[in-house]
Amino acid sequence: MNGVYLVVITACFLILAYRFYGAFIAAKVLTLNEFRTPPSIRLKDGHDYVPTNKWVVFGHHFAAIAGAGPLVGPVIAAQFGYLPGMLWILFGSVLAGAVHDMVILLASIRHDGKSIAEIAKAEISKLAGTSALWATLFLLIITEAGMAVVVANSLFNSPWGTFTVGSTIPIAIFIGLYLKFLRPGKIREATILGVTLILLAVIFGPAIKNSPVLAPFFTFSVVQIEIGIAIYGFFASVLPVWLLLAPRDYLSTYMKIGTIAALAIGILIVAPAIRMPAASQFIWGGGPVIKGSVIPFVFITIACGAISGFHSIISTGTTPKMIMNERQILPIGYGAMLTEAFISMMALIAATSLHPSDYFAINSSQQAFAALGIHVQDLPMLSHLVGENLMHRPGGAVSLAVGMADVFSKIPFMDQFMGFWYHFCIMFEALFILTLIDAGSRVGRYLLQELLGRVYKPFSNTEWWPGIIFCSALISICWGYLVLQGNISEIWPLFGVSNQLLGTITLAIGTSYIYRTGRGRYAWVTMAPCLFMAVITYYADYLNIFNSYIPSGKWLLVSISVIMFVLVSIVMVESIRSWLRYRNTIPQDYRTQAEIEAETKAELEKSGQAVFIK
Repeated sequence: MNGVYLVVITACFLILAYRFYGAFIAAKVLTLNEFRTPPSIRLKDGHDYVPTNKWVVFGHHFAAIAGAGPLVGPVIAAQFGYLPGMLWILFGSVLAGAVHDMVILLASIRHDGKSIAEIAKAEISKLAGTSALWATLFLLIITEAGMAVVVANSLFNSPWGTFTVGSTIPIAIFIGLYLKFLRPGKIREATILGVTLILLAVIFGPAIKNSPVLAPFFTFSVVQIEIGIAIYGFFASVLPVWLLLAPRDYLSTYMKIGTIAALAIGILIVAPAIRMPAASQFIWGGGPVIKGSVIPFVFITIACGAISGFHSIISTGTTPKMIMNERQILPIGYGAMLTEAFISMMALIAATSLHPSDYFAINSSQQAFAALGIHVQDLPMLSHLVGENLMHRPGGAVSLAVGMADVFSKIPFMDQFMGFWYHFCIMFEALFILTLIDAGSRVGRYLLQELLGRVYKPFSNTEWWPGIIFCSALISICWGYLVLQGNISEIWPLFGVSNQLLGTITLAIGTSYIYRTGRGRYAWVTMAPCLFMAVITYYADYLNIFNSYIPSGKWLLVSISVIMFVLVSIVMVESIRSWLRYRNTIPQDYRTQAEIEAETKAELEKSGQAVFIK
């Protein structure tokens, strides 16, 4: 199999899905209404509710949802061969993930930008809302920990990578100030300036690495990087969204999409062979990276590239408070997810283009690799070219960076830049992860304030600074503590199961929303993937608990898994009850999208309100 075929198949499949299935959901199922005034305008406060240019919102949303998952998940799942991951990325993203993101984003906008817990409370029951809130908090903490582990494994003892990634933070703050005070509204100008500064940070990386004076200031251990990331998460949660979060995510999006586009072009030029077989000898279990079978573990290992419950946190957190028109939900909700799926496929191609023995040498421990009885092929040469030891650095980030750098270096006249491309790819991956961490920490603060506000009302005020600081610190401390207690082999399976469990309940809540709005005849678009994910993820959770965590004595992981199982079960039962209730009581709404928009426009004109379209 040649990588070119996968690029072409993926691009055509996703474009057709957006054009037909995405448009069908927008017009028939959700009836997006461009004349409804969104909460970003009605509740504008300049801090959280901020009407924002649609391309900036797309950049923020995409950067926030596209963490390590679309990169690391397919690389780890490559252990099973390239075919299982390929099929799950394509069909999962179109039929489950993009639908999941789009439906819950509209539901949040229609509920004034409220969280998934508040939506569950309003659409299903108070018990479902409380259970969803706790499940979301658990998932968020686990996700942040999982992402931090990945970035720490890729940046420790790497002054070039640390300097480049660290530079993106002051650059983003500068661009935020630039757009707010110096040149308001000059998006193109700020974009060129910001992207240029980030590229300069990459270019000056080797000078930092080779400097005996500066290198020690950017050389950190795994623990030091993990602590530093937690501190960054705190400040990203506290600072106004326009100062750090939005500009950093926006600029990161250019780097992310630009790099993936370059990788796709590189694959077309180089035409690398897929050296991993379609189905490996580990497809039914016993592999050194993932112990279990392809079913169910491919569905939880590849999360963000196909469907991710974490996306619901962003789709009910920052994005609905920034979006300016419901019609933008199709490109932002559905389109961003398909873009992420394309990235996942490029990551799969890059990883599977490595020789299988080199892939396993990078992604498994020394003991696990020795047990395979195989020998590395090109890895010593690749380690020499990039200037770092690549053996036994699990987590997927390093093997992906090596695969990408190998493709780039085989482009004509690029063979002398292997080291540069490797560190550029490490920076690229870290950008993915940190944009998830900053948005996740902020949404975690929203959720914690909502929860504590039920006990002490001032916490529910998102502009109350003592509450902002306390909740931001508590969220960062919780996931920072978890990441310091485990490693990638323990945290990633926990993240995968928890993530997909949250995706399952989000689809269940979305189904209730569709029923309640009189579109029950289309409820199958969320109900079918919901039930599929419920069966698969419950099975994976059972296997994790009884085949991995209990035999290893990982009782903290057992407790978290059981709690998530119980919370999700409560939401599922309550959701199914609401489906039956709504099906019998809510009449079908047969109005078309055009008819609904015309009615809304007429009502606004009759009441003398401005008809706002952006």
